[in-house]
Parts: sequence; C-alpha cells; structure tokens
Amino acid sequence: MDEDIMDTYQLDSVITVVDAKHILERLAEEKPEGVENESVEQIAFADKILVNKIDLVDEEHLVRVEKEIKSLNPTASIQRTENSQINPKDVLNIKAFE
Repeated sequence: MDEDIMDTYQLDSVITVVDAKHILERLAEEKPEGVENESVEQIAFADKILVNKIDLVDEEHLVRVEKEIKSLNPTASIQRTENSQINPKDVLNIKAFE
C-alpha cells in the first residue's frame, strides 16, 4: 500500500454495497461445488451494508432484501441509498475493528 495513504487513512470497517433490484437473485445463485457465492460472502463479512438503487423497487421488495441480509449477517447495520448518495460520516470512522 502507498505510504501516504497508510499515513492518512486507516481501514476500520468492511462496507458492502448491494443492488436492491438484483441482490435476491444473486444470493440465490447456485455455484459449483467448491465455489463460494461471492454475494453471500460479501454480506456475511460486512460491518455495514448499503442497499442501493432503492428507487427501482417497492417497499415490500426492500423489506425482503433486508430480511435476507439480516439472515446472513444479523450484526451488520443496513442503510438504504439511492444513486449511491450517502453522507460520508455514515461510512467513515465506523471503528468496527476496535
């Protein structure tokens, strides 16, 4: 890693962005034996999950998405976003590794 970046920034959480419209399909994908479903893995190890493109689905679908996310990772916080708009304070200095 670049020394300037290491001096300025610190990794303090794992944030995953999911597409509200397509994530349920991705989570249900069957993979060959020995191959992990990357969508499942990314959600399972995240400290925070951003459910993006919420404008493309209805509330009922969003509830199903959030329920499925919680079944894979009950401790991660979930935040809805549209067009990836988010306050930087919501994704910086989370300090999940402390």
